[in-house]
Amino acid sequence: MEKFLNNRLYTLLLFPFILGAITVFSFQPFNFSIINFIILPIFFYLTVYIKKKSKSTYRKKPLKKNLFIFGTAFGFGYYLSGIHWITNSLTFDESFKILIPFGLIFIPLFLSLFFSMITLIFGPFLNLNFLSMLIFSGSLAFSDYLRAKILTGFPWNLWIYSFSWSPEVIQILDKLGLFSLNLIFLTVFMLPSVLFFKINLKKKFLYLSIASLIIFSFFIYGNHSINKNNTELKTTSEKFNIKVVSPNFKLEYGLNDKDIERRLNRLIKISEASNDPKTLYIWPEGVFSGYSFDELRPFKKIISKNFKNDHLILFGVNMFDVQKNGYHNSLVIINNKMEILQEYKKQKLVPFGEFLPFEKILNKFGLKKITEGHGSFLKGENQKNLIFDNLNILPLICYEIIFTEFVQKSDLNTNLIINISEDGWFGDSIGPHQHFSKTIFRAIEQNSFLIRSANKGISAIIDNKGNVIKKLSLNEAGNIELEVPLIKNKNKNKNDLIFFALLITYILIFLLLKKNDN
Repeated sequence: MEKFLNNRLYTLLLFPFILGAITVFSFQPFNFSIINFIILPIFFYLTVYIKKKSKSTYRKKPLKKNLFIFGTAFGFGYYLSGIHWITNSLTFDESFKILIPFGLIFIPLFLSLFFSMITLIFGPFLNLNFLSMLIFSGSLAFSDYLRAKILTGFPWNLWIYSFSWSPEVIQILDKLGLFSLNLIFLTVFMLPSVLFFKINLKKKFLYLSIASLIIFSFFIYGNHSINKNNTELKTTSEKFNIKVVSPNFKLEYGLNDKDIERRLNRLIKISEASNDPKTLYIWPEGVFSGYSFDELRPFKKIISKNFKNDHLILFGVNMFDVQKNGYHNSLVIINNKMEILQEYKKQKLVPFGEFLPFEKILNKFGLKKITEGHGSFLKGENQKNLIFDNLNILPLICYEIIFTEFVQKSDLNTNLIINISEDGWFGDSIGPHQHFSKTIFRAIEQNSFLIRSANKGISAIIDNKGNVIKKLSLNEAGNIELEVPLIKNKNKNKNDLIFFALLITYILIFLLLKKNDN
């Protein structure tokens, strides 16, 4: 092993790349969370090892350069395996296929800088001890926080998402917040590093016991919280009947009026609305690809004929903004007369997917956004929830579900989250599974039911504790229905504040123990 690690090619490039790539199996749809208890301690150990060897075996290259290469290799493996599926969205238009190398190589390479900078900045100060492990966990968590905030933000596959399969373990989420829980679990994942420390077996056993105790305590708390909630749900009187529709349409450009009418009739058939009581029907994003709401008005009679006066339909559609002379990717609620009762304009647009950065420059090279149409979508401004009858809906379109800030800033009276999506862009890859896993966290954070309708994705009704009540699998057409309890959570946690309080606590512990050691 020593001979293997002395080889710079293996230790600085190949081995960290493989380690980073394997992490994908800890997330949906694989859910092997245990992998992180192995990979992160090895990542920590190798960082310290490289620091040591840079003074002898690796001395031809300076320490900081070695650490930067090592962190980049790990990050590249992490992101290449974790988000390679985004390139599938570039295969629907011939003009975009030239961008596949960019999506496959340069995006993961850019994101890997978040690992590079951590190993570069903190690597020289690390040793095989508890203090170093603590500060390294905090630095990785802070790196995840920055990734979620800078530029347009990309909080995808934070380490805590590897526990999306266990709602019991993550129930504490609504008290601590996403980034705080991510920090705690990074520390727990790191605890097996003690096996590399020069301490006695009793101390090693104690540290490993702490990891088990933390997870077990979270599970006990979560199990109690879920059981208590199940009892309370039985007495909840405020409800609304909701039917989620997933048509499984093929992703197509250039639809004509006949295509749209065919799609509309298919949606109506799957909705099975004839004998329904007062109901809200949820159709996915993108079902009327390329068409604006005004272009759908000729089909008003079809809507009126098939839905009753007390039926409501929520779906995604393009909305033209006269003042700004552009289109919004929007979500609307209409009645059977096709009158718009509520509208939401998407606020977090997908770079390149829905808007083109440096558009005026890149247009000269024949580039445009990936979705249908040449111009970028307009960005929606901050707006209030959709309120109708006894519904107070936090609307989230597609990609917006990954941002915890929408939950944190939502109306205190929010009693339902609705997420519509078009996951057909990513085919049968792991992408739609990873996308769906984020909905479990948003439901727990808000402590409200979450409804998701996805075309060619996973549609589901999720309760306020993150349990999947009903579900339509990937590429499955049909509908699911439930009289949904309207639960609201007025106790918003201060996500960022708690995270920074924990981070500062880590630093103070580090400084205090380091002083005592000295």
